[in-house]
Amino acid sequence: MCKKKDPNKKGFFGEFKEFITRGNVLDMAVGVIIGGAFTAIVTALTSGILQPVINYIIGLIAGDSGLESARTILGTAVYTVDDGGNKVVDWAKTNYIDWGAFISAIINFLLVALILFIIIKAINTVHQKGVEAKQKLEAEVKAKEEAKEEQKEEKAE
Repeated sequence: MCKKKDPNKKGFFGEFKEFITRGNVLDMAVGVIIGGAFTAIVTALTSGILQPVINYIIGLIAGDSGLESARTILGTAVYTVDDGGNKVVDWAKTNYIDWGAFISAIINFLLVALILFIIIKAINTVHQKGVEAKQKLEAEVKAKEEAKEEQKEEKAE
């Protein structure tokens, strides 16, 4: 026996088409794209401006090269000889924890969170002022309508 297809069921692709054509999905997609670009800007700010300043300050305090050298070697370091004959750690072959990268990621996160907080706070403030202005306008219109009704009643008497 052949099963009849329920006309109310849309199927997977029908549901997907309905989902993807909703306005909020398109808004979300635009938000994700803008968020990616915004994150790239914050990462550039962190790695290009803030991290060198932090490295400089850490270098003044610790006498080291800052976050770039903030690493913990796990196990044994693998060494190579550079062009000048100096023995240096081969970071590609050494197992280590890169604290500098971790601290930079935390700074990135805090900057993105701070800026998003400021943007959302500004949007909420503008929205609240719009709601208050609308309520004020509605109250004024209502007061004018009541005044007109009172004038009509006075004229009728």
